[in-house]
Amino acid sequence: MNCMLSPMENGMRDEVRQALAIDPASNTEQRTIDITTTGRTSGRPRRIEIWFYRFEGSIYLSGMPGPRRRDWLANLTAEPRFTFHLKHGVVADLPAVATVIIDRQERRRVLAEFVREFNDRHATDGEPQAELEDWVERSPLARVSFVDAD
Repeated sequence: MNCMLSPMENGMRDEVRQALAIDPASNTEQRTIDITTTGRTSGRPRRIEIWFYRFEGSIYLSGMPGPRRRDWLANLTAEPRFTFHLKHGVVADLPAVATVIIDRQERRRVLAEFVREFNDRHATDGEPQAELEDWVERSPLARVSFVDAD
């Protein structure tokens, strides 16, 4: 895999950097992580399972288009600091900060790659193809920056 690494990733253990260096051919297990956010009203930790993606050297969290905003995204909007938990092959709890992406042009540019990857993975399973504009309108999207633990 030929991925650019952020300065923070350069300081990580090799196996953690390798687990983060996914590409379009990476399977669902390699993409599956947990994140722990802070509940925007409760202030309590909230842990969920989610997929991550890599695009142009950055890590993103996203999901399928949905009818309403995801709780995890609302939590990250209110409190961007969270924990990114690797759990398949490599176990690591990485302190991170999320930037929720709301700019339509940036959403379209980033999500175009994720839709292409999704459609390639599902090309032969009979599932309908994902539509970019649906993802731009209704999918969560946040860029992840890893930070030093305090």
